[in-house]
Amino acid sequence: MSEPIDEALEKARVLGAIEFQSAVLVRNLEMIRRRGDLYVEVDRAGYLLLRMLDARGPMDISALAGALGLDPSTTGRQVNAVQKAGFVERTTATTDRRRSVIALTDRGIDAMDAVRRRRLDGTAEMLDEWSEADLQQLATLFSRYNAAIVQLYLSSEREPSADRGAHGDRGGAASGS
Repeated sequence: MSEPIDEALEKARVLGAIEFQSAVLVRNLEMIRRRGDLYVEVDRAGYLLLRMLDARGPMDISALAGALGLDPSTTGRQVNAVQKAGFVERTTATTDRRRSVIALTDRGIDAMDAVRRRRLDGTAEMLDEWSEADLQQLATLFSRYNAAIVQLYLSSEREPSADRGAHGDRGGAASGS
């Protein structure tokens, strides 16, 4: 009878450790951003937008917003910022002249690549002592963790839970992420 209770307690302990380490990770990533020179050419939001366009190709604001997990108005503001910098261009969609398609420019690719190189160099330096197996395991687990977040928060229309107040998430699965 105590075995299921022990398993439940262990799972709760491990989930608590994951939640706490997720919060620490977010804080550490923010510290790296503040203390480093990662985002000289383009800010973090713009970098992610450029990476998404690089990965998936040109798309309209709605598709880009969905891919980034943002609302279209926020995505539109981000697109405007990177467009002013010359990192993306808008063209009229051939199928619907009311829609714009956003695409990377050569300047956007260069800015994205510069940020990516600094991020990769910093990551390589931090993880220099890790074995190839550990690096692969971390990459796999990060991918699974991010996929779980997408599954929970982006795959369906999700109403804010009752435990969310004016101060944000109070216990959802992605707390601190």
